[in-house]
Amino acid sequence: MASGEVALGTATVVPASAVESGLVDECRRGDPQAFARLVALHEGMVFNLAARLLGDGEEARDVSQDVFLQVYRTLDRFQGRSTLKTWIYRIVVNHCRNRQRWWRRRRRAASVPLDTLRPAEEPQQPDGGPQEQLERRERAGTVQNALLKLSFDHRAILLLREVEGLSCRQLADALGIAEGTVKSRLSRAREELRQRLGPQVDKP
Repeated sequence: MASGEVALGTATVVPASAVESGLVDECRRGDPQAFARLVALHEGMVFNLAARLLGDGEEARDVSQDVFLQVYRTLDRFQGRSTLKTWIYRIVVNHCRNRQRWWRRRRRAASVPLDTLRPAEEPQQPDGGPQEQLERRERAGTVQNALLKLSFDHRAILLLREVEGLSCRQLADALGIAEGTVKSRLSRAREELRQRLGPQVDKP
């Protein structure tokens, strides 16, 4: 089956974009069950991206609620020029940027390692032995700490590209910038992350 398609029954294959479009239409007609399905499809992505952008699981839960409230209120404005998921990415990034500015105005330093999140909220990984689990947590903590030291824009573009797998075109749509800007910002962000990780990764 081609990527981006959803099998229905034994013979019918419907593109994921068509399923998404159908859900949007049902939501616009006021079907609460359709909106619940839309939330179920995207809530994991919204929470995990917000948690990585903010470094704080509790704040990410609050942001997730705000994101879906905005999705519900503004769905009529979604014109389909990008996928619904890309549109939601943009809302998540904007809410997290605003939340970080709110912190700065109040001189709050918020940084909670991602290994404090509940396992159900993290991508599933093989259990491994205790030593392997410890090493994995340490690596995740090292990367997250380095990410949190980057500018918000650099952190966002790296997460959307390297974790969420967005293309340059999708990154441009999600971040509201030109594709040329995407490429230069991504290059600078990768270099800065490499510099911040270098001394820690090279330790024996």
